[in-house]
Amino acid sequence: MLVDDHAIVRRGFRLLLDACADVEVVAEAGDGEQAIAGYAAAAPDVVVMDLSMPGMGGLEALRRLLLRYPDAKVLVLSAHENAAYARRALKAGALGYLTKRTAPEELIKALPVAASGRLFLDREIAQQMVAGTLQGNPEAIETLSRREFTVFLELARGRSVKQVAQDLSVSAGTVGTHLYNIKQKLGVGNQAEMALIAVRNGLIDP
Repeated sequence: MLVDDHAIVRRGFRLLLDACADVEVVAEAGDGEQAIAGYAAAAPDVVVMDLSMPGMGGLEALRRLLLRYPDAKVLVLSAHENAAYARRALKAGALGYLTKRTAPEELIKALPVAASGRLFLDREIAQQMVAGTLQGNPEAIETLSRREFTVFLELARGRSVKQVAQDLSVSAGTVGTHLYNIKQKLGVGNQAEMALIAVRNGLIDP
């Protein structure tokens, strides 16, 4: 199952995978909600999911999909080339992380690995993760909880507390509590400073 909000991207990956004799694209979805709703009927061996999608977003979709279908095998294919995203995806239960700049052959190699329940990482992402571990100095962003990280990204992109609450199906008060914790952990006073931190860490585009 291909999950990406850009139809032309899904089309490109479908053409690539349809050329492989042992791979079949059984379903597509344009966002996390569609992926969760269509998963049971499609029964894919592997879900190839983007992270930057409208609505709940890829990380939350990954978490909810695995909560409902614990045996689902998800391979993240994202434009984000930052190990922080990979760490979050793996913590959420993904079996692999590839960037969209990765050679197409790597995606083809990753599919059977993920289908068998084994881990597959983009080489550069893996190197970043190892380097971060060896440094032993985790960034303040790493102290954010899973939900705080999701809220942080959405607010850093300029969305309002009300919009984030609607996307995550929680109250504005709950998002406000997360915002307070984020500010305390990151030492910031407003969304502009959060956006600056996100840009500096390669989590969002400037």
